[in-house]
Amino acid sequence: MADWLLTLIIAVSLAMDCFAVSLGIGCSLPSCDKRAVFRLSFHFGFFQGGMTLLGWLVGNTILPYKENFDHWIAFLLLAWIGIRMIREGLSKETETVTGDPTRGGTLILLSIATSIDALGVGLSLSILQTNIAFSSIMIGFVSFLFTIIGLRFGNRLNNKFGKKIEILGGLVLLIIGSRLLLSHLHI
Repeated sequence: MADWLLTLIIAVSLAMDCFAVSLGIGCSLPSCDKRAVFRLSFHFGFFQGGMTLLGWLVGNTILPYKENFDHWIAFLLLAWIGIRMIREGLSKETETVTGDPTRGGTLILLSIATSIDALGVGLSLSILQTNIAFSSIMIGFVSFLFTIIGLRFGNRLNNKFGKKIEILGGLVLLIIGSRLLLSHLHI
C-alpha cells in the first residue's frame, strides 16, 4: 500500500473523533455561524496535526533502538486507540454541551481530547519512518474537513450517528495495526 494512501486512511480514522464531537456540537447549537465553524475546525485540525508531530518527535527521540520490537509498539498503540474508540462508541453515555464549545477553554479542552489519539499515531509513524510533514498536514487537513462536515450535518441529523462513526474509526485503526504487525511477522 502506498504511504500516502496509508496516511489518508489513518487521517480519516483519526478524524472520526473530530466528526463525532462536531456532529454532537452541531446538534446542540441553535446555529453554526461561519466563525464558529472556522474556530472549531481550525483548532481540531491544528491539534490533530500538532499532536501527530509531537508523537513522532517523541518516538524519534526516545526510541532510537526500536527495530526489533517497533512493529509490536505500533500494533499495540493502534489497537489501544482503536479499542478505546470502539468502547466509547458502544457506551450508552452521551456528551452534553453547555455554553458555546467553539470558544475559550472548552474549545482548547475539546481540541486536546479529540487529538490524544493522534499522539499515539505519531509515535507509530516514527516507527514506520514516514514523511512526518506530509502526514501531519494530511491528518490536520482531513480533521479540519471532517469537523466542518460534522458541524454542518449536526444541524440536520440527530446524535444517533456519532457513536457509529467512532466505532468505524476504531475498527479501521485495528485493521491497520493488525496488517502492520502481520507484515512484520511475515505471516
